[in-house]
Amino acid sequence: MTSRPLDPVDAAWFHMDGPVNTAVVTALATSRRRLDVAALRAVLDDRLAAIDRFRCRVVERGLSYDSPCWEPMEDFDIDQHVHHRALPLHADESDLLDLVSDLASQPLPATLPLWQAHVVDGPGERGALVFRYHHCIGDGAAMVDVVRRVFDAQGDSNPRSHATRRPPLQEIALPLLQAARTGIEALGALATDLLKSSDPPSPFKGHFVARQRVACSAGIPLARLREIGAAFDARINVVAVAAVAGALRQYLVETGDFCADASLRAMMPISLRPLEHAHDGGNEFGLAILDLPVELEDPQARLMAARHRLAEVKRSSEAVGMRWLFDVFGRGPKTVQQVAQRLFGSKASLVLTNVAGPVRPLSLAGRRIDRLMFWVPHPGEDIGLGISVFSYRGKLSLGVIGDAARVPDPQRIARLFEREIAALHRRALAMPRKEPAHARAS
Repeated sequence: MTSRPLDPVDAAWFHMDGPVNTAVVTALATSRRRLDVAALRAVLDDRLAAIDRFRCRVVERGLSYDSPCWEPMEDFDIDQHVHHRALPLHADESDLLDLVSDLASQPLPATLPLWQAHVVDGPGERGALVFRYHHCIGDGAAMVDVVRRVFDAQGDSNPRSHATRRPPLQEIALPLLQAARTGIEALGALATDLLKSSDPPSPFKGHFVARQRVACSAGIPLARLREIGAAFDARINVVAVAAVAGALRQYLVETGDFCADASLRAMMPISLRPLEHAHDGGNEFGLAILDLPVELEDPQARLMAARHRLAEVKRSSEAVGMRWLFDVFGRGPKTVQQVAQRLFGSKASLVLTNVAGPVRPLSLAGRRIDRLMFWVPHPGEDIGLGISVFSYRGKLSLGVIGDAARVPDPQRIARLFEREIAALHRRALAMPRKEPAHARAS
């Protein structure tokens, strides 16, 4: 390996770190049995460190240190990246999440490749792996591919050979690319974003502290979301977005920050990665600004509004325009990138991402993984909340990460999300069953 410049979009993400909010993704894998530290270290050294980005540190060069490069670590040592921790004897899941919060609040050492793995003993006889990496290494689709290359898929004779499945929101990519062939629509959508007013003040914006708090929902069966989707003619990602909107609406009501004409925008990553580049790593996505339907009181009305607004995103070329802008700013000075970051950060209050994970059960270093999830970062100076939707083994989990000063109880948002899904499911079950087409014809 030789030193080489970061791709412009990866460089833009490398410079995305705010004073206290870093662009670091935090993931969690849990097992019913404690992980074998030596075995895990060997697996990561053999499989993860074989991917060159995980053996390279990022070095900034140029007169103003604005040209980041991948520089191979000739003396790479896996022990500098794999750490072993133990929870107290009577710890529970809240103690594990407290540890994840502590880790998520710490920047990664700049002198090493930008990732860490923390093997955790507990709670009880269970085990966990907390994995952290900087967003410049790759986006959600790229990291799902890394998971498939590092973990073993049970019931597969060649566990790391199967193709990456396209995430739900990635289906938007092809229509976007077709619509942006001339670039006119993409530039128009980008101009529209630039002209949007700033998102109004909310508990998710304001002064931040150097502390993150994380939370997660219970695993919700995808079959339940499919039943909701079937009743209301909506895809699973639409159901999830509607439930997020309902949870945030109720959270604002409870904090006394809700008003009748409330507006809450989410910065939503949309994958533009062609399937043939599934194994390439890096960042291949654009961003779209989504108006969450928090102003609507009825859950079904929110679902219909979410379906309509996501369809508008699908028809637009906004994500492609944003992707071009990242490419342009990634080639320029860091100061210019920071100005653009503040400009676009002011347009939204949270980051909302949706990634489809593996369907089959995974194992790691001989231990079956019963839960897998992640927390999306909310870097910069304006956005204080990140919400991630991730599916694994037929269940969907919501991850919430927020600035501790702005969102002191993110678990409340996770519980409200569960309540929203339950309310939509009850409404779906109460809907009249649609008569099969052959019966209607007779």
